[in-house]
Amino acid sequence: MNLVTLLPFIVLIGAMFLMTRSAKKKQQAAAQMRDHMVPGTGVRTIGGMYATVKEIGEDTVTLEVAPGVHAIYAKNSIGAVLEDAEYNRIVHGISDDLTIDTPVVPDDASSLTLDKDADKTADEAGTDAPKLDLGKKDAPEADEPKDGETKGDEPKDGKADGEAGAK
Repeated sequence: MNLVTLLPFIVLIGAMFLMTRSAKKKQQAAAQMRDHMVPGTGVRTIGGMYATVKEIGEDTVTLEVAPGVHAIYAKNSIGAVLEDAEYNRIVHGISDDLTIDTPVVPDDASSLTLDKDADKTADEAGTDAPKLDLGKKDAPEADEPKDGETKGDEPKDGKADGEAGAK
């Protein structure tokens, strides 16, 4: 046979070999990770649940999913074995780094002002604060007729004399 006709088959077989080889490496790494589990370590299942390992059997693992709640899982369902610091940070919100220099943000902005009476109303603070003028006192109403007009002088179609399209 000709080498050109065999070349696609050779490439296909080589690609299949490389794909199965990488899959086997991933399976071996996952099996090795599962073999390093010991009771008390934190794990994440392939479903995304975080739990603590209580007992390890031949093909099963007993996980404590909540205090006093145990569930039996297959070893293959363990997606990741977590370090203690990472598990505590994710599940309990506990951080081992106590040297964080980020400022604490208060819940409200009233503690950021220098005036202690700033969050009180004028009556509570004991002062007579002037009311705000919003500028709506003397504005003429739009419905009021102007000088020389009566309220019923408007045409029915809404157009006044002199406008385009007026009759």
